Amino acid sequence: QVQLVESGGGLVQAGGSLRLSCAASGSGFSINDMGWYRQGPGKQRELVAVVTSTGSTNYADSVKGRFTISRDNAKSTVDLQMNSLKPEDTAVYYCNAAYSRMGWRYVAWGQGTQVTVSS
Repeated sequence: QVQLVESGGGLVQAGGSLRLSCAASGSGFSINDMGWYRQGPGKQRELVAVVTSTGSTNYADSVKGRFTISRDNAKSTVDLQMNSLKPEDTAVYYCNAAYSRMGWRYVAWGQGTQVTVSS
């Protein structure tokens, strides 16, 4: 089973930046897509950004041009650089990984890290 551990959340003023990191651990797996989701107060969880194993990326319209997702396949890590943060970016951010093991496909989630943007 793959475990994901996130770091890097916190409190920042509007216009500021934060960088989230997520590391996958375990054995005998192959990670496909890795991404970040978020869930704001009273809202459903939504996709923020995803990166495939070959480096293709996709972003939510609300974060395009401000957030950048990157991954290191050798280290099984995925980062989310968040710039020009807005109060509406306030949410719990979750790391996500789709992986394969012994022919089966699974999805793993991190525990979540809080990002709070003050106005």
